[in-house]
Order: sequence, then structure tokens, then C-alpha cells
Amino acid sequence: MTTSKYPQGHKKDTTQTIVHQTLGFGVPATSNPHHFIVEIPRTNTGSVGIVENLGMQTHDQSQSLIVRVLLERPRWTAIRGEVQRAFNARLKERNLKTSTWKVGANPVDRLLGKELCVLAWAVEGMEFDHIPIAVRNWLALRPEERWWLFGMTALSTGGINDGNKGWRLALRHALGDVAQHELFQHRPPQSKVKSTEKDTLPDMLSVFDLE
Repeated sequence: MTTSKYPQGHKKDTTQTIVHQTLGFGVPATSNPHHFIVEIPRTNTGSVGIVENLGMQTHDQSQSLIVRVLLERPRWTAIRGEVQRAFNARLKERNLKTSTWKVGANPVDRLLGKELCVLAWAVEGMEFDHIPIAVRNWLALRPEERWWLFGMTALSTGGINDGNKGWRLALRHALGDVAQHELFQHRPPQSKVKSTEKDTLPDMLSVFDLE
């Protein structure tokens, strides 16, 4: 007869140890890191704002916040569930605390925030029945592909009034057009995801850069 090494009534703890302390969706619990904030209003008719907080990356605090997009509430509702599941799956892979969208300010890791902006920019002016297509195509992109799309779009059309031109308009067609779907066929997820950016400054830290 085999005797359990655990006392009677004691169950083995199978929960994963959290390796880094984070806020919201993976924001490092450090002093003023570069991250994003998703502002969800209490009213169901208010728009959801996605704001980039440059943190200590900038010395001019008056320019540290960039409003990237204001998303109508029905459009946010159409994407929030899949985005939350995708982000939490990534966080679990790295033994990081998961989160849920709440009314108020939701901190989001700077790399995940960039990925969210790509989808939000695509759906902000899209025909509503194309949004599920855009979500599917966004899910099929690799994280580093989303980061690249963010960088190209933010460079010239990354403000709240840039929704109908340049890369913003291109994202809308690329992710929401049914004829484009074969370009974004699902690929197996990578076991570890690292930033391809040359981030060397402490204020550029992301939990996805940590081992």
C-alpha cells in the first residue's frame, strides 16, 4: 500500500507560481513603465479609449499620453472577449497573472497594447458584419507581425483623427475583407514570444522580454 506524502485532507497545490508581479494585462509592477490603458466608461453608450502611456520614456510628461483610438462601444463589445482570451493565454504561457476587462482604466502591457491597437484601428470604421472576420484574421497573425503593423501605422496615422487614411485604412481592408483571408491563415503558436525590437532602456520593459 502506497502512503501519500501529503497529510490527510491536504491537496497538492497544482497552481502555477506567478514569476513576476504585474498589473492588469501584464504591465510590469515597476515605476511608470511604458504601457497602454484601455478606458472603459461606466455608461454603455460611451466610447472606449485606448491610450498609450510612454511612461519614463519621455521627459515631457505633458506629451507622455497618446490617445490612439476611440472605439464605439458596440465595436469594442464585438472584440473584447476574443482579445481577453488571447491575451490571457499568452500571460498563462509565461506564468503571469491573467485579467479581465473592467469599467475604468485597464492597464495593458506595451506589446499587447500595440497588438490591440492594430485590431481596434481595423474595426473602428469597418462594416459591423465584417468585424468577426477581422478578429479571426488578427488572431491568425503572429505577435511580431502585429507589432510591425502597429509600428508602420503609428508612424504616420496613429492618432484618433487618422482613421480614414493611409495605413489605418489599409488595416481595415486587410483584416476585414473576406477576399484577403487566405493571407492570414492560422499558424501554430510559438512556445515563447520575444520582442523583435531593440529595447534596452528600463522604461521600455515588457513582461514579454523577461525570462
